[in-house]
Amino acid sequence: MFKNHPKGLLQAALSNMGERFGYYIMNAVLVLFLCSKFGLSDETSGVIGSVFLAAIYVLSLPGGIIADRTRNYKGTISWGLIVMAVGYAILAIPILATPENKGWLLALTILALALIACGNGLFKGNLQAIVGQMYDNFEAEAAKESPEKLKWAQGQRDAGFQIFYVFINIGALAAPFIAPLLRSWWLKSHNLIYNADLPNLCHEFIKSGTAMDPDHMAKLTKLTTEVGGNAGELSTFCQQYLDIFNTGIHYSFIASVTMMLVSLLIFYLSRKKFPTPGKKETLATQEYTAEEKQSMAKEIKQRMYALYAVLGIAVFFWFSFHQNGQSLSLFARDFVQTDKIAPEIWQAVNPFFVIILTPIIMWIFSTLTKRGRAISTPRKIVYGMGIAGLAYLFLTVFSAMQGYPSAVEFRGMTDAAKAAPWVLIFLYFLLTVAELFISPLGLSFVSKVAPKHLQGLCQGLWLGATAVGNLLIWIGPVMYNAWPIWMCWAVFLIVCLISMGVMFGMVKWLERVTQ
Repeated sequence: MFKNHPKGLLQAALSNMGERFGYYIMNAVLVLFLCSKFGLSDETSGVIGSVFLAAIYVLSLPGGIIADRTRNYKGTISWGLIVMAVGYAILAIPILATPENKGWLLALTILALALIACGNGLFKGNLQAIVGQMYDNFEAEAAKESPEKLKWAQGQRDAGFQIFYVFINIGALAAPFIAPLLRSWWLKSHNLIYNADLPNLCHEFIKSGTAMDPDHMAKLTKLTTEVGGNAGELSTFCQQYLDIFNTGIHYSFIASVTMMLVSLLIFYLSRKKFPTPGKKETLATQEYTAEEKQSMAKEIKQRMYALYAVLGIAVFFWFSFHQNGQSLSLFARDFVQTDKIAPEIWQAVNPFFVIILTPIIMWIFSTLTKRGRAISTPRKIVYGMGIAGLAYLFLTVFSAMQGYPSAVEFRGMTDAAKAAPWVLIFLYFLLTVAELFISPLGLSFVSKVAPKHLQGLCQGLWLGATAVGNLLIWIGPVMYNAWPIWMCWAVFLIVCLISMGVMFGMVKWLERVTQ
């Protein structure tokens, strides 16, 4: 798999595992954790989660600028891992949230999230820039041999970023199992059982007491007995259950700290295999004539226009795709049978499919190339948006056929029939195929069009587009709780179809720019 690719690609991917592990822990638990820890509403937790996810990516812009200007990509990446580890260490401290300390404890949690986002900004885009630099050097060496060898080397870049993407998802695959595993273990050690509905009910009882909605009170009493609590002392039980439930989640952040340190160790031991951009490039640019500089400036401008066009499409893909940490997580909690499978574990389905499907998709692309029917990177992104649309079309039709109301109404129903797990599995299958047509190939596209002196910045711009998409994902939980949920999924379907149409209209221009 790595035979026809630059040395250091595997080590770069493994260095990214810790970040992906931490990210998928957060993607799996953050919104649910904020609801259970502080009693926040789905909408408020969704806003905090979307701002956090946006910050992770938008801070890659200043992170890229720092690395570009200092030319110290490796040092910037190392500091990013250290800062992220500090943020996760703060989250790992299990402090019981009470009415008296909730204000400063929530502020401390947000500070930890800010540190994780800052560390990610220093780390993520710059590691991707290093991978791009590997392929720049790889192609330069091939060019010395022959034009045919250069063309072959250029064709390896898409496959290289797909390999990079599949290996970083190893960390993502393990992460969603950790939180429910530790939480269930901690509950079991206190003779209690996990139940996804209890945290909200416990918070409602603590706020309302005997004035709680009668149906909700009956449900709380019933579940308290089922999980091993004393229904006669609901006030004590609710405080105890929330404390034990959330302490188990806190422990999962210890695993994130450990993985950050593992990534730092891998990166440090492998640093000699990674390219080190130096001042030679700066000296070389001084030898160009005025005409050459003007021509280069025109080419750079065209490349940046192409980049901005693809970034606009990426915004809407991530707005739809990253509902997996928002409305789709809430859908798993409320509408899907989770008595045997915790909602967080569904986040593992996506990286599992990434690992399984990437070799298949690479084989398809490779076969088409050998037959002279190669698909360009921009065209692959078009297909990806279409497949994402299919995913939401499926969920829209399914929810409409089931007659599902809004989530608020559904949670109040005592005899509601929940969906079988296959619904989420099939949904994540389609979304993952779409992701594999867009995310790793988007990274490859950015590395192709990025000027050599702006590689960190351009990767930061790609992540910045992801940030804008993430900043909008809070809209998902709002629609999810306000409308019949088929309408919520229909909005994402429409967004994907419009984006696909716009991207398709630009394909030929983008293909010319990237030749």
